[in-house]
Amino acid sequence: MGFEKGSLSFRMYFAGRDLGVEDIEKFSAAALPPLNTLVEEEVHGWVAGRHLLDRNITEENAFLGGYLRLTLTQAKKTVPSSLLQAECAVEEMAVMEAEDKNYLNQQMRSEIKKQVKERLLPDMPPQLKGIDFVFDERSHMIYASATSEKQVDAFVLSLMQTTGCSATPADPETIAAKDSGINVQNWGPCSFSDEIEDGMVDGTAGREFLMWLWYCSEKRGGISNIPDVGEIAYMVEGPLTFVMEGKGAHEITLRKGEPMLSAEARTALISGKKLKKAKVQFVRGEEVWAFTFDADEFIFRSLKLPQTETFDRVGKFQERMVFLETFRQAFFHLFSEFAKERNESNDWKTTKDEMRKWVGDRPTSA
Repeated sequence: MGFEKGSLSFRMYFAGRDLGVEDIEKFSAAALPPLNTLVEEEVHGWVAGRHLLDRNITEENAFLGGYLRLTLTQAKKTVPSSLLQAECAVEEMAVMEAEDKNYLNQQMRSEIKKQVKERLLPDMPPQLKGIDFVFDERSHMIYASATSEKQVDAFVLSLMQTTGCSATPADPETIAAKDSGINVQNWGPCSFSDEIEDGMVDGTAGREFLMWLWYCSEKRGGISNIPDVGEIAYMVEGPLTFVMEGKGAHEITLRKGEPMLSAEARTALISGKKLKKAKVQFVRGEEVWAFTFDADEFIFRSLKLPQTETFDRVGKFQERMVFLETFRQAFFHLFSEFAKERNESNDWKTTKDEMRKWVGDRPTSA
């Protein structure tokens, strides 16, 4: 489903333990209930990866190309607001005519709305939503399409309740701690503008990383040798979203023209704003990974993987997962390089001075 074709929007999670064949019975026991049991309250449960109603979870359909991939499906019946309003109006007019009234009080209108909703609900088709996930046993990582806070909570809680396996979002704190034993909470705030003192800006590690990545792509060549991956070129592109907590216009997004060279970008940087969201590309030879990165949430949106060479379903999925793992290795390596440099006070002071000069000297297009 979601990870088998097209672009990907997802978060990465560290699995508390490996998920395997022994967990299939647990997922099957917590499968999505039959839709004919659905009333107003939403129901949720696991399904195999072929479609959102694939309730019969077996070893055969839970794995694809050696990867465990399932979906947490949420089903709910709702009455469209326009239909509900129209039906309520009909009932209200009938009651007013029958009782010779010019209006109905709020209590009566609420009772009519409740009755209409109860009458219409059984005939409404269920609305289905799915959170897809894939587990890679080689890296012990979970890739899941749960990106919003509500989705993350639902996915993490359901996975824990079903299997006892935790899923910890891969963010600046967890990546730095697992890779290098670094506690990013010990980092103080840092300004990349000569006109703004460090204590006047926020200390978000994700935004600092994206700023560092942008700086390195322009001033350090934008190339890194990744173990087991090879040489990766990286670049940051527009649209660009800048943010700085505080009074006034604290967030701006630059889309049109050449946002990288715009006077607005330079002004935003000098005023103390940091890059919160941008399009990023990783390139290895002719292979390109293009995505939009949300530095606050560590969410990857619309990731386009390199073109696969096989056409059968299993082979294509395996290639996509290899490309996804390559992407993860490259991203984790770059963030770890940043975290190590950021954690060394002397190195970071030099880097910060260089980045402030980079900001002050930025060219702008006419």
